[in-house]
Amino acid sequence: MSMFDKPILVFQTDFTYAEGAVSSMYGVVKTVDRELEIFDGTHQLPQYDTWSASYRLYQSLQFWPKGTIYVSVVDPGVGTSRRACVAKTVDGYYIVTPDNGALTHVKRLIGIEAVREIDESVNRLKSTAGTSVFHGRDLFGYTAARLASGIIDFEGVGPEYPVDEIVEHELLEPEISDGLAKGIFEINDPNFGNLWTNIYTEDFQKAGFAYGDTIHTVVRHDGEVAYEADLLFEKSFGFVDKGDVMIYNNELMKVSLAVCQGSLCKMHQLDFGPDWTVEFTKNN
Repeated sequence: MSMFDKPILVFQTDFTYAEGAVSSMYGVVKTVDRELEIFDGTHQLPQYDTWSASYRLYQSLQFWPKGTIYVSVVDPGVGTSRRACVAKTVDGYYIVTPDNGALTHVKRLIGIEAVREIDESVNRLKSTAGTSVFHGRDLFGYTAARLASGIIDFEGVGPEYPVDEIVEHELLEPEISDGLAKGIFEINDPNFGNLWTNIYTEDFQKAGFAYGDTIHTVVRHDGEVAYEADLLFEKSFGFVDKGDVMIYNNELMKVSLAVCQGSLCKMHQLDFGPDWTVEFTKNN
């Protein structure tokens, strides 16, 4: 089997590059099989934030070739009784991760066909058996490499358990009606400071909103108004002037807010989460 016949490995973690954690994981992979291809998703997920791990997994997984093995490690419960698992999606991807909420978006929005708990008696790096604090290297990276190289198949990961037992965060549904859309900011773009809602643009448009409309927008934090304005809804940032706040359709086809060539989060002290709600109404 050539390297191009083997699944790609993609890693996302909250480890950063500040020390040798990422390098150690990749060293383990290459020790198992020198031919395996390794790519970075991101290593700058917010520390301990399993919600962000779940969202970033959903954001990028679907754009990799079918069969890709995605290793996602944000693991505040490392070394405890939380399950370490490999999930197989309905469309043929594999996710190696702690089962701690990190599979929420993929399960709900893509679909998981089966999940198996990693058998540590077989699929754990033996040379580091005395430590329980680096499962990204010793368990997840090692198991992913064994799966990608063909040393084990999916059944060889360990015992299957019901998909219904996967740990999930609560996903709130938006409220859509004629001329009205209510949702939450479910994530941010940390580089540019944009905020992404849980409202699909298709549903937004069915509610009567169209590109070129000026839409009354109210952002609340814990029920208190944090920002209110009439905003232009456009396809992209170049339709407004630099510094203007706008509504746009993001890369996942969801309604989002941004400042043209600026950071909405910093400019207006806004953030994301279930306590950050947004309401759009048509101007008469």
